[in-house]
Amino acid sequence: MDTESRAGGPRTFRAGESVAEPAPGAVAPSGKVRDPFFDNAKFLAIILVVSGHLIEDLRDVAAAHAVYFYVYLFHMPLFIVLSGYLSRNFTFSSGKARKLISALAVPYVLFEIAYNIPRILLYGTWSISLLDPYYLTWFLMSLFLWRLSTPVWQQLRWPLLIAVGLSVLSGMSNLPDELSMNRTLGLLPFYVLGLMLRPEHFEFLRRRPVRIAGAAVLAGGLAVAFAVHAEISTEWIRWRHANSVIGVDDLTGSAIRLGLLAAGALLVAAFLAVTPSRTTWYSGLGAATMYAYLLHGFVVKVFERFYGDWAETLPGVTAVALSGIGIAAVLCSPPVRRVTRWAVEPELQWAFTRIRRPAR
Repeated sequence: MDTESRAGGPRTFRAGESVAEPAPGAVAPSGKVRDPFFDNAKFLAIILVVSGHLIEDLRDVAAAHAVYFYVYLFHMPLFIVLSGYLSRNFTFSSGKARKLISALAVPYVLFEIAYNIPRILLYGTWSISLLDPYYLTWFLMSLFLWRLSTPVWQQLRWPLLIAVGLSVLSGMSNLPDELSMNRTLGLLPFYVLGLMLRPEHFEFLRRRPVRIAGAAVLAGGLAVAFAVHAEISTEWIRWRHANSVIGVDDLTGSAIRLGLLAAGALLVAAFLAVTPSRTTWYSGLGAATMYAYLLHGFVVKVFERFYGDWAETLPGVTAVALSGIGIAAVLCSPPVRRVTRWAVEPELQWAFTRIRRPAR
C-alpha cells in the first residue's frame, strides 16, 4: 500500500494493513513517519459502520431512519475509496498474494462460519455457502475481488468511466448472490476512484477553505437526508438488488444509481476534508479497523436483544448510536487484537511454500 508520510514523500505499505505496523507518528522500518490522516479517517469511518448497524433495528424512529439513510450513503464508499488508494501497489507478487490470502480469504471463511453458527444452533439448518456471503462478510469477498482486479484497472485509459458503466449495467441485471456480485459491481467505482487518487488530492482536501466547504457539505447532506429519507427505499443504499427488484424501470434505476454514486463521492470527499491530519487519541486504533468491522456484528446482535421501549425514543437512539464510539474503540484496542488476531490476521507462513530468491 502507498500512503504519504507527514515527513513528506510516499512510503510503502503491504497490500493489506497489519496491526504489526508502527503506530501513527512512529518511525517505520523504512525510516519514514506514519501519516495519521488515513488512520484517523478509518477509525472515524468504522464508528459510522458500528453506529449504523446499532440503530438499524430502531428505524421506526424517524430520526434513526434519517441518520441510517445518511450514514449508509457514504460510510462503505469511504472505506472502499481508502482501500482502493491503499491498494495502488498491489501486484501478483508472492508476498502480496500471500497477504491477500491471510488478510482477506482466510478471515472470510472463518467469520462466514462464525456468523452462521447462531442460525445453525437456533434453527438446526446448515446453510453456509462460502460463495454467498452472509451478513457483513460481503465486504471481504468484494475487497478480495477488487484487489485482484487492481492491475487491470491500472492499464485502462478511462478506468473510472468503465467502472461506472459496469455499476449501472449491474443494476439492470438480476445478478446471483454468489460472490456478492451486486455489491461488488455496484460499488466498484469507489474502489477504482481510490486507485486513481494521488497524495496531492488529499493535500488539496486539507486546505482550510476546502475543510470549511466539507463541513458545510456534510451538514447539508444530513439536512437533505432528513427531508427525503422517507420517500426513498433503503434498498438503494444497500446496493444488493437490481432495479426490477426494487420496483423501478432501468432508466429510472440507472439515474438513481448515478445520483447515489455522485452523492457518495461528494460525501466521501467532504468527510475526508474534515478528518484531522494530526495525531489523535484514536490514530493508533485506526490501523486495526478490520478487527472492529469483523467483530462488531456479534456485539450488535447481543445489543439488539436488549432493545426495549427505551431505545425507540430520540434519547434512546442517540445513546445507542453514541455507544458505537466506545464499541469501536474497544474492538480496535490492543487486548482485543491480541485475543482475536488468530482469526483476523492469522499467521499462515506454515501454509505457504518458501519464496525462492533468484540467483545472482
